[in-house]
Order: sequence, then C-alpha cells, then structure tokens
Amino acid sequence: MDSRPPKILVVDDEAALANVLEAYLKNEGYEVLVAADGRTAVELALREEPDLVLLDLNLPKLPGLDAFREIRAQADIPVIMVTARGDEVDRVVGLELGADDYVAKPYSPREVVARVKSVLRRRRAPALVAAPARAPHDVVRIGDLAIDRTAHEVTRAGAVVKLTPTEYRLLGIFVDHPGQVFARDHLIELLSNDGGDVFDRTLDRHVANLRAKIERDVAHPSYVLTVYGVGYKMADVS
Repeated sequence: MDSRPPKILVVDDEAALANVLEAYLKNEGYEVLVAADGRTAVELALREEPDLVLLDLNLPKLPGLDAFREIRAQADIPVIMVTARGDEVDRVVGLELGADDYVAKPYSPREVVARVKSVLRRRRAPALVAAPARAPHDVVRIGDLAIDRTAHEVTRAGAVVKLTPTEYRLLGIFVDHPGQVFARDHLIELLSNDGGDVFDRTLDRHVANLRAKIERDVAHPSYVLTVYGVGYKMADVS
C-alpha cells in the first residue's frame, strides 16, 4: 500500500498566494510543488504526477485553460481551477472541459484545503453499487420513455431525445432503480466511477438539463423528482 503523502501542485504566478497555500497544505501533511507559469505547470504535472493540481487560470507563458488541456490530454490528474471572482466564462469553460472543482479569488486557504480533501476523497473512493437493480434489458421503458441500450438511444413518445453522455448515464441510473432515492454525493460517485467528470457544483445543472429534455412540464416533473434535503429519484410510473 502506498503510504506516501498526497502530492499537490500549486500553480499561481502570485508568489504570496502560492506560499500561503503551500504552508496550509504542508500543515495538513501534503507534499507540495509550486509553479509560477502555465508551461512549468504542464512540465511538473507530467514529470512529477501529482495527486491533484490547483491551477490558476490567469498565468504567464501558457494560459491556465491551455495548461489544463495539455495536462488532461496526457494524464488523468484531478484539477481544481482557481479563477478571479467574476470570470464566469473561464469558469464555465473549465467545468465543461472536466475540471473537478473551482474556487474563486479572493478565497480562504482553509476552504481550498477542504476542496482538495473532498476531490481526493471522491477520486479514491471505492465504486458504489446501487442495488437492487433491474435485470438489464436491451430496451427499458418507463412511462413514455424508452432507453435502447443497444442503440444508445432515448425516445419519448416515439421521438428521439438527444442527451449528452452524462445525461444518458444519469438517466440510466434513475430508470434502473425507480423509486430509489439517490443522495447527491452518491450520484456524483456513481457518475464519476462510470467515467464522468461530475462534481457537486454541476450535478444540479445536469439534472436540470435532463429534465428539460424528458419532462413534459419541467416546473412539475413526473419522472426525475427532487427529494428535498436528500437528492433525487425516478418516479416509479412503469
């Protein structure tokens, strides 16, 4: 069993902020590497293989988003993006590219450490099994929805519904377990273990997008129901 401390790469061209994060992370037992520009960040990430990268998006030599693309093209390393407050466009692009989380400046170092712990815990968690599940079928029907697993196609009342890969996986979890309540953390784990990049701040958006495509009345959903204070479930309408 690997007993070494987790290795964190902090990427920020503001030396004072990088030094503060380095001190907080080391105090929590992490090994810390620091890079002050995007090009060095890519080189360190690929050579040192850190357990997580804290990546500022406003970097010299190579912008943070480009650095993220280069790292992820060659290694599956968790990345928490750091943005200036108000940089919504960069933040959304980062999330859509598959960042594991983000924090906005100015931030609390304690909050950043908490986010690091959360992402590492989620990445290292064992696969969760949602049971009992229905026996697999080529086509699963619930109400006027039909999920054809062979064709990887969803229809509603006979009309094809175009879903993103994450929406399709999310719908598959729900229809296989009608009536079962899924806590938000449980759904995030299941989607992540199935090859997705979903985290707390984007799960609700994926659910909302799925509802917009499969519900007749999004304001009063009849399929994907919210269980307030817990998570979501698929209504058993079959």
